[in-house]
Amino acid sequence: MNLKRRHLLIAGVAAAAGGLVVGCGAPTARDRLGKAALPQGPQDPVALNGWVRIAPDGRITVAVPRAEMGQGVLTSLPMLLAEELDARWDDVHVEHAPVAGIYANQALLLNVLPFGTDDDGLVARLARSSIQRVGYALHLQVTGGSSSVRDAWEPLRLAGATARAMLVQAAAKRWAVEPGACRVEAGQVLHPGNGSRLGFGELAREAAALSPPSEVPFKDPARYQLIGRAVPRKDIPSKVDGSAVFGIDVKLPDLLHAAVAQAPVFGADIASFDAAEALAMRGVHKVLRIPGAVVVVADRWWRARQALATVKIQYTATPHDRLSSKDIATGLQQALDEHSGMAFTQRGDAQGALEKAAKVIEARYWAPYLAHAAMEPINCTARVKAGQVEVWAPTQVPSLAKWRASQVAGVDMDQVALHLPLLGGGFGRRLEVDMVEQAVAVAQQLDGRPVKLLWSREEDTQHDMYRPAALSVFRAALDAQGRVTAWHNRVAAQSVSRGAMERLLPWAASDAPDKNQIEGAFDIPYDFEHIEVRQVRTQAHVPVGSWRSVGHSYNAFFTESFIDELAHAARQDPCAYRRGLLGARPRHKAVLEVAAAKAGWGTPLPPGRARGIALHESFGSICAQVAEVSWHEGAVRVHRVVCAIDCGVVVNPDTVEAQMQSGIVFGLSAALFGEITVAEGRVEQSSFHDQEVLKMAQMPVIETHIMRNTHAPGGVGEPATPPIAPAVCNALFALTGQRVRSLPIRLQAAA
Repeated sequence: MNLKRRHLLIAGVAAAAGGLVVGCGAPTARDRLGKAALPQGPQDPVALNGWVRIAPDGRITVAVPRAEMGQGVLTSLPMLLAEELDARWDDVHVEHAPVAGIYANQALLLNVLPFGTDDDGLVARLARSSIQRVGYALHLQVTGGSSSVRDAWEPLRLAGATARAMLVQAAAKRWAVEPGACRVEAGQVLHPGNGSRLGFGELAREAAALSPPSEVPFKDPARYQLIGRAVPRKDIPSKVDGSAVFGIDVKLPDLLHAAVAQAPVFGADIASFDAAEALAMRGVHKVLRIPGAVVVVADRWWRARQALATVKIQYTATPHDRLSSKDIATGLQQALDEHSGMAFTQRGDAQGALEKAAKVIEARYWAPYLAHAAMEPINCTARVKAGQVEVWAPTQVPSLAKWRASQVAGVDMDQVALHLPLLGGGFGRRLEVDMVEQAVAVAQQLDGRPVKLLWSREEDTQHDMYRPAALSVFRAALDAQGRVTAWHNRVAAQSVSRGAMERLLPWAASDAPDKNQIEGAFDIPYDFEHIEVRQVRTQAHVPVGSWRSVGHSYNAFFTESFIDELAHAARQDPCAYRRGLLGARPRHKAVLEVAAAKAGWGTPLPPGRARGIALHESFGSICAQVAEVSWHEGAVRVHRVVCAIDCGVVVNPDTVEAQMQSGIVFGLSAALFGEITVAEGRVEQSSFHDQEVLKMAQMPVIETHIMRNTHAPGGVGEPATPPIAPAVCNALFALTGQRVRSLPIRLQAAA
């Protein structure tokens, strides 16, 4: 399909959806402000809008609509509101927001549209506006896509600024002065003329009775007291003293525990089972069958797990019972051989330029399936009683979890109460709601008693929604000076978007273009006169889902490794070569140069070590990394990683640095060890012994350098993951002469 025609079609569909749901135009930050609400009693907190409540004693509670899974949203989001409110940070407390339209994540949905971040054309603007309206109308509360701060940047600051203006109005009215004569400082409204001052708690009730102003000014960034500072995180004390409640920690009176065994081949079901031995064991309450699984319910989880091991289960046959990883790889290869795919980027005439080129470089790259391997295994607690459903789910999608719980239980959504504990890691796995469906299905059969469903590590590893395996083919033309005159790239992989829709709304699943599959390939920052990037969508029985940084995670490895190949073919320094390709991209150049300079690029290293570099933009942020590596007796060792990040306005630099470290460790674990393989239709790996992650002794020194500017905030949860694999592999080529084109990294002994 023609690229422009396809973009118009996508924009038209998005616009129609937005118009049909709630009318034209994207919701503004003011649409999402919510309403003030007077309290029931004199000591109750007062809501000044949908985001903030103030108690008579001055305690300020901020509603946070995103899940805390280690990324620091329980701190960074309240900082936005507290800054504009001019609150004392010690007075600020947080709570998870309920499911409601004002808390919908608009920024996340923008990630699905097939437009580059710098595309500000009419079609792109129309599509963005419409899809934001859809997300708002559907109350899509989602934590993912490195979108939390990007989405909250305007509404939370507006909520704080509006509340501040209302408090000032209330004080001015009490003092019979003009609001302009007052100022706000550290949780108090002051009248400099007569020295009067009133705390927020004293003014909140009167302020809530006022109409909020239609326009309020934001602070001059030069006056920021919180934004840009390393503020202590709100969630750390409870995690240190053990009082933090994760999903796995939920305790309720009369609680039962459930262990589950799912059909090992995806798509299979339970043919029959014999639970006689299990039912005779101590503490066992019931043995149940739910779709695709057998569940043992007992008074303790370990007893349920032990009893489950005695259940004799027969599974249905499927067409995939003999399928292997080799078959899947062959299917990807055939897809590339037989299909040209859809063009996501098409500028100039790449094919024609390649045919005329004197020198053409070709390469083929592979990335495997990957599991999420969050430290907290999949779990969910549920109770179904008297037509009411209550769910405790460590989920990234509370709105979808609530909806699915209502569907499984056959009740209206307003009969479902959802509680959001802390998440022991998400990485995209908890964007799925299979655990909610299972827990509610089990709870329905327990006569009103609550049940905590907990997967074993083996179930967690073998029944994931995996990062897709992907195959990428490149052809590039070089002129006599080594400049790229044409770039042609095709990427074959399963569609994450289609997989998610098949699980949630099968009737809506389609073969529409999937930006998630091709992101990081179609939108590379390099300046090529002739470029063509195509998406080839494949299908397999292995379920796929979002994995930290999604398509960027493999496309950055592909593109940044191939750029290094071109630099080598052109006999140029890899860093200088990249800089020459960046054209009018000053932010990208600056990030690249900072990473290189701080890493000592070009300076001597000890014998047996080398450096590699990679640059990648994702989720509105630009990240460059330099990896310093060695290779000895078959083992790759990464000694040091220097990371430079431009994420626009920095809210909490401590969180940014922590997320850079986290993303690097996550991506490095995948590059060195990560691989999910299939034999006889089922996943072979089962736990951390054969699905390794980086250990403390293998941890490199990580240095993070944050660029400071006033650009709109970008994401930080994921951008550090994509560049690490190519940076390490490029360093290994510099060290050994072996080009790594397949992950996980395996070098030949002769290196």
